Formats: sequence, C-alpha cells, structure tokens
Amino acid sequence: MTPPTAATAPKTSQPPELPPTDPRGHTADSPAPRGATPAPRRQDGKAAAFLLSPTLIVLALVIFYPLLSAVGQSLYSSDAGLDDQGFVVQGDVFVGLQNYAQIFAGPESARFYNALWNTTFFTVVSVALETVIGVMFALMMNRAFKGRAFLRAAVLVPWAIPTAVSGLLWRWMFQTDGIVNTLSGAQVLWTAEGMAAQVAVITAEVWKTAPFIGLLVLAGLQIIPEEVYEAAKLDGATAWQQFWSITLPLVKPALLVAVLFRLLDALRMFDLPFVLIGPRKESVETLSILAWDSANQLEYGMASAFAVVLVVYVAAIVYVFVRLLGADIFTSSDAATPRKRFRRAAADDAVVPPARQPGARTTTHEVKQP
Repeated sequence: MTPPTAATAPKTSQPPELPPTDPRGHTADSPAPRGATPAPRRQDGKAAAFLLSPTLIVLALVIFYPLLSAVGQSLYSSDAGLDDQGFVVQGDVFVGLQNYAQIFAGPESARFYNALWNTTFFTVVSVALETVIGVMFALMMNRAFKGRAFLRAAVLVPWAIPTAVSGLLWRWMFQTDGIVNTLSGAQVLWTAEGMAAQVAVITAEVWKTAPFIGLLVLAGLQIIPEEVYEAAKLDGATAWQQFWSITLPLVKPALLVAVLFRLLDALRMFDLPFVLIGPRKESVETLSILAWDSANQLEYGMASAFAVVLVVYVAAIVYVFVRLLGADIFTSSDAATPRKRFRRAAADDAVVPPARQPGARTTTHEVKQP
C-alpha cells in the first residue's frame, strides 16, 4: 500500500482570513454601536459651542450677574439701625430672609398681595384680549383685498410707538375733558383709583400690543397651503369649520409663541400704568412698580427682594406654560416631543447583530470531508 501523495491526499478548505478586530470585537467596517456619535457630528457640536460661547458669556454677564447681585442684596437691609452696643450703624446690614418675611407676612404683605393680584389680573385680561384681537387682525390681513399692504404697515404703528409716549397719549385722551369722556357723554375719572383706572390701563395695553400677536399669527398663516382650504371647500366645510379644523391647529405653534412672549412682557408691566395713572396707586400698582417705589425710598434690600420674587413668579408661570404646551411651541402639532424623537432616532440607529443581517459574514467555518 503506497502512502498518499500530494495529488491523492484529501483536500480541506482553508478558513477565510478574518479582518482585524479591536479588543471589543469590532471590525473596521462594523456599524457604530448604539449611542455612539459620529465623529463629524461631534466636531460640528464643538464648533457650534465655540461659536455660541461669546453670546453665552455676554448673556451670563447681562442676565445672571445682575440676578445674583439682586439675590445677594435682598439679604441685606439698607436702613440705619443700632448695634449691640447702642451705636448707630448705617449702610447695609445682613438680615438674612427678613425682607422676604416682611413681604409675605409682615408690614409689606398687604401691599405685596395687592400688587401680585394687579399683575396677574392685568396679564390674564390683556393677553386674552390681545390674543382674540390679534388673531382677528391676522385673519383680515391674510385675505387678498385692495389696500392690504397699507393695512399691514398701519397696524404696526401702535406697536412701534414707545410705551411712554403711548401712555402720555392715552392719559390725554382719558382726562376729564378728554376725547373719551366727550364721545361717551359721561364724566369718568379714568386716571384716578378704582376699576376705571384698570380699564384705562388694559385698553392702552391692548391697543399697543395686539398688533404684535397679529403679526406673529400672520406669519403662521402665510405658510398654510391654499390646497388645504380648497380640499376642505370641496368637502363642504364651512368657514367656521375650516378655522377650527385647519387654521387654528396649523397656526397653533406660532400663536403659542406669541402668547408666551406677551406673558413675559405683561408680567413685568411697569411703564404704562406708571405713566398713565401714576405711582403709588393701589388699583394699578404692579410688582415692578412696587420694586421701583422701594428703591426710590433707598430701601435697596427690600426692592431687591421684590425683584427676586417677581423673577421667581415669572419663571414659574413660564415653566408651567412650557411644560403644558411645550411640544406645540417648539414643534408642529402632530410632531413628537424632543425626547420621543431622540428615542425614535436611537431605535432606528440600533445595530442589528451581524449574523442576522442579510449577506453578513459568518464567524464559523465548515471543513469539507474528503
């Protein structure tokens, strides 16, 4: 029996050469693991952070530094007092939370709660009226008619006038011998105390800022395709049904942004009631006027405490507003929230095991038997 030669020896298939892998078993052409960020995207993020850093530094100096200074100043009292030895001490004296205690349960509590009520009342009523009137203006300006360009320019005039100037204008109109009493035939003291003063402030505020909401809503109306309304007309939808089913849902993000801006502005109302009615008027005194009055009396610690309370109040209102309607503000009405979009993107980018991918290389090899 002759030994097997190379020609007669059984042939076995050699396993293919595998590509080099890293310590985790990933090859050069393996897909990125879940949660990994591509290098170009990381570089874009670093570039964006570098470009935004000057703006963030300026915002920190302009916003956060005064805010922190106000918080620190609110812990001091600027009134002169006596030390433990009976000597007169002038200047700032550390009192801790005493200023806040006086605001909520001290001598200043009644005035503070009145100003808080006035601020909330002016904000709710004025923003509600501005929203309704602004949407009406936007619907009118969105229609095609002769003189539409002139109307769009004219509606900007009240909003462009400085608040102090408009306050003086309305003060002249609301005088006892002004045009309002002349046209109404009644003698109302609009610039005194009471409900008449509040009506005067709300009227002037709505006249000035309703065009702002109208312009933002008009920008949202411009992007709605006309084909949507044509299809609704073919289906027999009335004008009212088109507004509730098409216009309002599609313009809702722009409308909510406008309302949010107006909330921020109305909660800080100061110049209009100050110029129109005057300071230290119980019926129109807001939190901003209250802080100004304390600072005007050189009570800087109490004024800072009022300012800090106002900032916290505004931040709380904005937080609730954004938490309830944030998805409609920053996305379209049918879009998901940013967190859901992130989860969906992560699920789409999930790596399927290579053994389950069609045409993937296998890691086991069979040896053919002779």
